[in-house]
Parts: sequence; C-alpha cells; structure tokens
Amino acid sequence: MTHLFKPRILSVLLVALFSQHVWALEPFVVKDIRVEGLQRTEPGTVFNYLPVQVGDVMSDEKATQAIKSLYNTGFFKDVRIEAEGEVLVVTVQERSAIAKIDFSGNKSFPSDKMKDGLKQIGIAEGQILDKSVLERAEQEIKRQYLSQGKYSATVKAVTSPLERNRVAVRFEIEEGKVAKIRDINIVGNNAFSTDDLRAEFLLTTPNWMSWWNKDDQYSKQKLTADLETLKSFYMNQGYLEFSIDSTQVSISPDKEDIYITVNVTEGDKYTISGIKLAGDLQLPESELTPLIKIQKGDTFNRQQITESSKAISDRLSNEGYAFSNVNAIPEINKENHTAAFTFFVDPGKRVYVRRINLTGNTRTRDNVLRREMRQLESAWYAGDKINRSKERLTRLQYFETVDVETPAVPGTTDQVDVNVNVVEKSTGSIQFGAGLSSNEGVVLGATINQQNFLGTGNRVSAQVNTGKVNTTYSLSYTDPYYTPDGISRGFDIYRRDVNTRSLNIGTYKSSSYGAGVRFGLPLSETDFLSAGLTIDLTKIYLSSESPKQYLDYCGNNSGCSSNSLQLAAAWTHDTRDSTLFTNKGVLQRLSGEVSVPGLDLQYYKLEYKHAWFKDITPSLTFMLNGELGYANSYGKDKYPFFKNFYVGGVNSVRGYDNGSIGPRDIDPITGLDFAVGGTRRIVGNAELFAPVPFIKNSSQFRLSAFVDGGAVYADKQNIDLGEMRYSTGVGISWFSPFGPLKLVFAKALNAQSGDRTQSLQFQLGQQF
Repeated sequence: MTHLFKPRILSVLLVALFSQHVWALEPFVVKDIRVEGLQRTEPGTVFNYLPVQVGDVMSDEKATQAIKSLYNTGFFKDVRIEAEGEVLVVTVQERSAIAKIDFSGNKSFPSDKMKDGLKQIGIAEGQILDKSVLERAEQEIKRQYLSQGKYSATVKAVTSPLERNRVAVRFEIEEGKVAKIRDINIVGNNAFSTDDLRAEFLLTTPNWMSWWNKDDQYSKQKLTADLETLKSFYMNQGYLEFSIDSTQVSISPDKEDIYITVNVTEGDKYTISGIKLAGDLQLPESELTPLIKIQKGDTFNRQQITESSKAISDRLSNEGYAFSNVNAIPEINKENHTAAFTFFVDPGKRVYVRRINLTGNTRTRDNVLRREMRQLESAWYAGDKINRSKERLTRLQYFETVDVETPAVPGTTDQVDVNVNVVEKSTGSIQFGAGLSSNEGVVLGATINQQNFLGTGNRVSAQVNTGKVNTTYSLSYTDPYYTPDGISRGFDIYRRDVNTRSLNIGTYKSSSYGAGVRFGLPLSETDFLSAGLTIDLTKIYLSSESPKQYLDYCGNNSGCSSNSLQLAAAWTHDTRDSTLFTNKGVLQRLSGEVSVPGLDLQYYKLEYKHAWFKDITPSLTFMLNGELGYANSYGKDKYPFFKNFYVGGVNSVRGYDNGSIGPRDIDPITGLDFAVGGTRRIVGNAELFAPVPFIKNSSQFRLSAFVDGGAVYADKQNIDLGEMRYSTGVGISWFSPFGPLKLVFAKALNAQSGDRTQSLQFQLGQQF
C-alpha cells in the first residue's frame, strides 16, 4: 500500500517564541515520540521537559509550549518539531559544552583559584557554554586585576571546538604593570603644608617599603578613608567649617601612573566659647561635667567632643540607661569664630537584665562562666559590670574568643538579655619535649596540665623538668572557687634539685622536698590576697670548690641539711588587660616569706614589684618595671645562702650572664671569681613593645627595645646606686606551641672588670 506523506513542520526561532502566531498544525493523537540530533544529552532529559506524552492530542498550543520548554533548559540553540503521521519528531541542535578551561599569562592569581571564582558565575567544565556569561567572566577577571591596580590588564576568552560538540575555553591574560600613585596634590590648604597633610594618608607615592605595604597602589576604599582622616585632622585642629570640595583621580595614557587631586576649603579656626549640659541628666551635673574633655577657651576638637559624649553615655549605662543618647549641639558664631556646645542628654528608659544566656561552652560548665559574671540577672543594666565580666572570662584563658551582646527583649522597652558566646580552646595538654636556655642548656620535660579539669575550672598539673641547673618534680591542684565567695585553695608537692656548677655563681648542690597548702582571697576586682604554709626539707652538698661563706654556713666541707616551715603571704593588684602580651594596666605585688621559729632556719624575705603598662598607640606599649628585695635572718643563725637574691640574665638585667651581677668570691684553687648573690636586690626596666612587621598575628609575636638596670648587695654592705649595672638592647617574644620564646640582643653599658656579659640571650620552653 502506498501512503501519501504530507510533512507538517513547525520550525520556530527563539525570537518567535513569544509571538501569538504559530504555524497551523492539525491536532492528532501522538502514538510515538522520536528525538533526533542528540550527542551528549540523554533522550530522557528531553522527554522530562516535553509537555506532551504518548497518547496526548498534539496541538499548536502544545507545540509552542514544547519549544519554549526545551529552549528554557539552555541545552539547545535550535529546536524543531515535526509530525510524521502520528509520530512526533523533535529535532534539536545542542549548545556546546565546556570540556576544558585554561589560563595563560596569569601570574597574580593561581589557575585553580580562578576556576573556583568562575564557578560562582556559571563557567565550569561540563557546563553549557553561554557567550553572555563568557563575556561576564572576562569582565570579572579584569575586575580582579583592577583591584590590584593593574589598570592596563586585558582579558580575552578564546573558544576552540572539540569532538562531540564540546569546546575548550582559554582565557588569554595580559596582566600589565601595577599603576603607581605618582602624586597626591592638595589644593586650598594654607594652615598646613601639603607634606604634613599627605603624612596623614594611608595612600602615598612609592617609597622603600611600598613593595610590602602596597600603599602606593590606588584603592577607592583607602582614598575614602584618607579623606575622612583629613577631615578629622582639620576638625581636631579647630577648623569647624572645613570641607572637601572635590576629588579627582586621573590615570596616564599608558595606565601606569595615577594622580590624585583633593580640593579643600579650610575655613576659620574656632575656639570654644562655652560648655553646658542639658536634658534629663539623671546624675548630678557635678558628676557628669568632669567627663567633658573640652573646656571654654580651648580650640575646637571634634575628637574630644565625641569622646566626651561617649564618656557621658558610658557613665549613664553604668546606672542602667543602656540606650542613652548624648548629642553635642553647637551654637556657632561665625563673626567671632567661636562655638558653644550643649551636651543634650536623653537617657531613655532605665533597663534591667532579664537573662544571661551562655552559648558555645560545650565542655566548660555554666557555673564556671556565671561565677565570673559581674552583671547579675534581674539587676539593673551596668555597662562597666558587663565589660568587666567579659574581661574576667577572657582572662580565664579557656576560650579563644568571648563575644557579649545585649539585645533588647522583644515586646518590652525596659529589658535586655546578655548573650555571651564563647569559642572554647584546648585547656589541657600532655607534652613531652625540650626547652633551650642560654643558662640552663637543654631542658627536658614532661608536663600534664589541665587548666579546666573536667570543665570545673579547677587546675591540675604534674610536671617533670630537667636541666643543668634546675630539676623539678611537682604536683599541684587549685580550686579557684573553694568557697562561693571566690576564696581559692591549692595543694603542692614538689622536689627541686639545684646544681650551680654550670653557672657563674658559687658552686653547690641542693635537694629539696616539700608540700604545702595555699589560700587566695579576692579583696576586690583587682586586688588579691594569698597565703600559704609549706614544709621544706633541704639537703646542701658542698665541695672544695664552694665559696668560703658557704662552707662557713654549713661548718664543714661536705654540706648540711635544714628543715623549715615556711609561711608565705602576698598582696597583688592587677589591672592588666592581658597576662600574656599586656597593652595597658598595672601589676603590683608585695610578697613575704618567713620561716616559723623552732626549726633549723630563721630568716625572712620581702619583695615588691611594680609594673606599669601604657598603650601609647593601638600598636605601641610602653612599660616601666621596678623590683625591690630585702632578706635577713631574725635569730642567731646566719641567713641561708641558698635563699640569696641574684641579678643578671634574660629575666632581670639583660646583657649580663645569669646571676652574675653583685658580690663576688674567689675560688682558692682556680683563682676564678664568681657571684654569690646577696640579701638586697634592685631591678629596673623600661621597655617599648611593638608588633613584628609583616606578621599579621600580632597576638603571638612582639618586638621590644629596652633599658635595664640592677644590683645585688651583700648583708651589711652599703647600698650604693653607683654599683648598679645597666644595659640596653632589643628583643623578640613569641608565644610558640612549645612554650614562650625570649630572644634578646643586649649591650652592657657599664660592665666592670670581672663582670660576665652576654650579647645574645634566649630561652625557649616553659620553665617551672
């Protein structure tokens, strides 16, 4: 039988998909569907997107829907629908797929990183090629180079056909040179020179450090910050009406040089004609007025105005006014160039804390955190107490970060929650390692230490450390909250062996055993009182090389033993912001030790330390430290020489050998002299701390420049400050995973004949 075949073809271009006109198609029942033209795409994918199935009636409307649906997949660049009898034939032409992505000429950005970035905008191996997205990729890559200051960079995407309708995409890149700022010109300045104003900018022209700081590369964000800095500079110098009129940034034709011009109007310099408070003060005016840092007759200073407003707001927050608002409203007299300021106080509602919510403490118990909180639930909000609570949590050293937020309680106007989120860090360690010291040599040690035992906040440690001079075995336990009031209790058991043969001091050996109990009492947020009682059994070993005063103390050439019950007490005042790398605060400590009468030893020791830290800038800290020590016997017995003070070394007066400063004795056999220590001690240090350049993590590294001085005096020797030794130098501190590292290069300034000096001194590993 011969069948007449009259093809009915509906071929629709993409631009015609949204027109109402469709070629006429007589409806028919679809008996079968055939897909032609596929190379990579599975037929099932086409069937999933077709709105027609076998058994459906095919019509013009469904044909239009089918073409739209297949085009919308993005897989095809041409779609045709034909009818062969009762068979629906779908003919497609696939879009090319990306089989490979390459880069050439890229030096600033690794290829794998660039591929990851292209994925974010839809360019990846295995995906369908879209030329519009490809153009977007070119612009995105170029934008990355522009952010580096490479304004002459060019990016071109080249496609190469491969088998099975695939393409390889290659981005040809010419990075060009980084454009440098050749000049920053300020127009309109009369009160200050252009050089002085440019010194306030982060951006600058090329200099010897620009290769590292990149401060000669233009950045819109940095320029915006510099303009604000410039405005603040003028405002802080009294120029109340200062304004930046315009800014022009131009680039040379070769796109390698950038020129910045800033046009300013300085205006006149203003002075303060009056200061007053207004509004609902809530506190006596006599209490708020001292918080204002600028007074009548002073030159206008915007920073002082801002700080004064903040100080008043902070003071009100301590009384529960968490949302207080303090505005400094000026009254300007342009004729006299004066300004009177009224600090208008709007305290808002007094609020109290509904709840304190703790999160992040998966190991540490809630009560360990809550006992450090000085802000209480259901109490009036107090900004200073919240800040102090955060400081106390940070000082525990249990957490990497401590974040505190005080959101308002929804639906109320007088309640807030205190949300404390912590990120815990490891507080326990089992270490087997070695330390290195310029005076101890190699120090082998094993330490089991847990600062937060089972999340209770109790401290447990067992230590074994061996060196040429000191060998220590100890076990200690401390409960910082033995009572709910914060009284601590601790126990210690130890053995300590000393061998001074390798040091530049009198030769002797000793072995001490002891056990003690100690208590601590917090007197305030910054003051602490401690006391303890220790029983100590010490055996002294001497030799023919030992100094005469050592031999006289024991009464023989072999040694002696002593049993003592030692009572120790100390008062500590500590306002430091950190115990590791301090930026500001004061540490004072007065301590005393006395032997209880009735046993072998009859002595006492007093020591005082005062360290003052001041943050000169956010990155510079100045420290002054002074230490005094005094010791003597109170009975007929001589003062025990092994309790003497020593000065010199990396922890006192740097540049001198450890313990080498002070009274000396002569070895009758070798004729060499050595230090024997004394009963009175003076040490002073002045040090400037700064971050290490080029290292981002400044919380672990510090540079310093220092001047040290110190002396030790023997019993009955007159205190003569002319006997003090001085040194100066530089050092670096690193809180490493192996313990604190101290490395100093020091120069002794007034070494005398017989003094032992060391230019390079170091200590690595925690010494116990």
